Amino acid sequence: MRAIARCSLITLVLVGCVGCDQLSKTAARQYLAGTGVHSYLGDTLRLQLAHNAGAFLNLGDSLPPSVRYEAFIVGVGALVVALLAWAALSGRLSWPQRIAVALMGAGGLGNVIDRIRFDGAVTDFLNLGVGSLRTGIFNLADATLMLGILLLLLDRGRRRA
Repeated sequence: MRAIARCSLITLVLVGCVGCDQLSKTAARQYLAGTGVHSYLGDTLRLQLAHNAGAFLNLGDSLPPSVRYEAFIVGVGALVVALLAWAALSGRLSWPQRIAVALMGAGGLGNVIDRIRFDGAVTDFLNLGVGSLRTGIFNLADATLMLGILLLLLDRGRRRA
């Protein structure tokens, strides 16, 4: 019975997170293409369409396409499968840890789907900041991945205290 509960939780996280990520990227491609930067909330939030062939902050975008394919599709795809298998099969993870690992897998999966669909590139469109202090342009899959990492770190800190 526990395996069914674990798999149901992971499926719920995947469907919700990957679904929202893919819908938001579709909307960004449709409504932001060729429109420049849109600024909201006193320039705290910017919407700007970007296609990222690299990893975080375009790291690796100048690598040959075959290397990017191996690293960002095959490598990340294998990591996503490993994360989701760990979340589903490990009896040692707490429920918060399991959710965190599933969020990390969902974030990775959302970007792998983009890379497969769009010739190795990921659709990015969000930018946050205050004044000149800004994030890079990212998407909901990136935010989901970071949320999973943050939850794991918080859980680890809580357990040490």
